[in-house]
Amino acid sequence: MNQKANKRIGVQKTYKLYIGGAFPRTESGRYLKLEDTNGELIANLSRASRKDFRNAVTAARSAAKGWGARSAYNRGQILYRLAEMIEGRRAQFIQEISIQGIAPAQADNEVTASVDRLVYYAGWSDKYQQIFSAVNPVNSSHFNFSVLEPMGVVAAVAPEKPSLLGLISVIAPAICGGNTVVVLASESLPLSAVTLAEAIHSSDVPGGVINLLTGYHSELLSHFASHMDVNALVYCGNDEEEIKALEVTAAENLKRVRVYNPRWESAKGQDPYFILDTQETKTTWHPIGI
Repeated sequence: MNQKANKRIGVQKTYKLYIGGAFPRTESGRYLKLEDTNGELIANLSRASRKDFRNAVTAARSAAKGWGARSAYNRGQILYRLAEMIEGRRAQFIQEISIQGIAPAQADNEVTASVDRLVYYAGWSDKYQQIFSAVNPVNSSHFNFSVLEPMGVVAAVAPEKPSLLGLISVIAPAICGGNTVVVLASESLPLSAVTLAEAIHSSDVPGGVINLLTGYHSELLSHFASHMDVNALVYCGNDEEEIKALEVTAAENLKRVRVYNPRWESAKGQDPYFILDTQETKTTWHPIGI
């Protein structure tokens, strides 16, 4: 009997999108083949469309009020819980980063840094207000003070590399500050993003707070910038033409644009000023002696 004929064909996983705390199939029915460095099929990934992105924004907007109203301490607890979930699936993340062509030692370091980064922002969640808020001197009988409020829905384009650490470095400061996010994962190394979605789903993060899409950046970038219900756009990269196009399109609804291109593995990859970048400053006047 021919042994080749009896060789079992593995059942490859088809990863869906993560929107509103659920895993819907892409409405377009399109999928991407993800292959390892040897050209072997690892999995199939959803190729998100404009409609998928719009659904993700709707989910993020629905979750924004409740998430922003939570105490800063509670948001820190939830970030810390997500760090625990990634730590618990450490071996899986290392393996999946490695089969996409990253050295195992480097993948190990990336997972460690990803967990530590979530813990870092968990610690900042109930402290950044103290740093960035202010009592302002005024020449009248009033108290005048400024405090921060979340902008609302943040759309983000994650870095290509490092895929997991870069993704977390974009998500964590935004949700730490009470925003909800719609994130487009690394186009070339998306596997850790879809596994992260599974970790998020089984953590304490409410549905709609983090929404993860996979697909082609060139297909979705303009929609990220033009959607009128997105309050801020975070772009990770250095393509000057893309940056200019995003800034021009985002100006139509005064959407704030932040462009990041640090070494995410370094100390510059984490900073409380990343939290400030997706915050609005609210100034209040209160009369004295009335």
